[in-house]
Amino acid sequence: MAVGNGGGKKVVAPMEVSVEAGNGRDAEWLDDDGRPRRSGTFWTASAHIITAVIGSGVLSLAWAIAQLGWVAGPAVMLLFAAVIYYTSTLLAECYRTGDPATGKRNYTYMDAVRSNLGGGRVVFCGVIQYANLVGVAIGYTIASSISMRAIRRADCFHDNGHADPCKSSSNPYMILFGLVQIVFSQIPDFDQIWWLSIVAAVMSFTYSGIGLSLGISQTISNGAIKGSLTGISVGVGITSMQKVWRSLQAFGDIAFAYSFSNILIEIQDTIRAPPPSEAKVMKNATRLSVSTTTIFYMLCGCMGYAAFGDEAPDNLLTGFGFYEPFWLLDIANVAIVVHLVGAYQVFCQPIFAFVERWAKSRWPDSAFIGREFRVGPFALSAFRLTWRSVFVCFTTVFAMLLPFFGNVVGLLGAVSFWPLTVYFPVEMYIRQRAVPRGSTQWLCLKMLSAGCLIVSIAAAAGSIANVIEALKVYKPFSG
Repeated sequence: MAVGNGGGKKVVAPMEVSVEAGNGRDAEWLDDDGRPRRSGTFWTASAHIITAVIGSGVLSLAWAIAQLGWVAGPAVMLLFAAVIYYTSTLLAECYRTGDPATGKRNYTYMDAVRSNLGGGRVVFCGVIQYANLVGVAIGYTIASSISMRAIRRADCFHDNGHADPCKSSSNPYMILFGLVQIVFSQIPDFDQIWWLSIVAAVMSFTYSGIGLSLGISQTISNGAIKGSLTGISVGVGITSMQKVWRSLQAFGDIAFAYSFSNILIEIQDTIRAPPPSEAKVMKNATRLSVSTTTIFYMLCGCMGYAAFGDEAPDNLLTGFGFYEPFWLLDIANVAIVVHLVGAYQVFCQPIFAFVERWAKSRWPDSAFIGREFRVGPFALSAFRLTWRSVFVCFTTVFAMLLPFFGNVVGLLGAVSFWPLTVYFPVEMYIRQRAVPRGSTQWLCLKMLSAGCLIVSIAAAAGSIANVIEALKVYKPFSG
């Protein structure tokens, strides 16, 4: 803005000179795209990933291995870890278009697809990504209520004995979780929730460690390692077709347990500017996070299966394979709930940002949308409070309609695995790196994509079959 001085000349207000014009004071606070300087590091990116990856899905891995057995179970887990690490490194290369240090930034997964592929695939990506994120929010609401109810049941079993059914509804716990999320949803963006991700990551190691310890203790108490090479046996209560569907659902459970590609670009957009490049930092964070989670997954899944064999519950800490020590189960389930509070925000922030960017571009002068009041880490605006609260209420009500967690987990993992974790990263990498059609690398990438598509379809079929079975005996809002 031009302002007058005493001599009648006009000068430019210092704070409004562009970075390109050389305003060093502004440049200290802005990145190369003119946005506030990002502050994320290797450690904050790792915390975001671990919060997203070591989720409640880890608790279903003992059940998944029980369906597949000692041979296929661990092998499938290692295979998924390798595929997801590799495709995540391909996706990290797509954060910038062109030069990896100075090229145009892609702020979201959809932006990366738009820059590299364009056309109808952008819409397809958006539908799959955001539908998956909504599904994850619903799944986490269900999981949190299961853990809160498990705390009450563990105390009830301790006081009244294991013969007491200790029944209770999960609906009040879902409503409580929803109220907490309405508050935390007023944190404006990914960059501001780094502390919540660190707390959530610590909680994930806490309950995973407790689950592992209880599994080891139970195995020692049994005096033998349970399970078989081929998994759950066909016989009383299990038909051969149910064995097939459950095995396929197990693939979906394992895929969901590693799922974070749908928010990888958004996490990468929090990393501070080069050097080193954001892609390099993200690859290192992914390597640490996937390696760490794979070790935890192998230990928790295998020890849970060793402890319970074919009877492994679909949620290790809430299925009441363990009853004592009840206070340790309470601590583990509290840790799960705290972790899920953070994980819910990590997965929902891209949805919040997408809708709010659209609203600001549609009504740029609206005070209802643009006016904010800062209170600590929270940024309150009428639009943010209204829209995010409505979103949380929707996920809470839908979770109350569909509270069978294990089946939902498998379906979420199966539906999103191929397009978001494999197809788009492979296609964008081929386009960005101009991989020659018909070359060895091109053929290997295409074969990887085709193989993962088959796995995704099969796992989705198994999960859908199990959801249909669950719906036959379930009444809405009776959870």
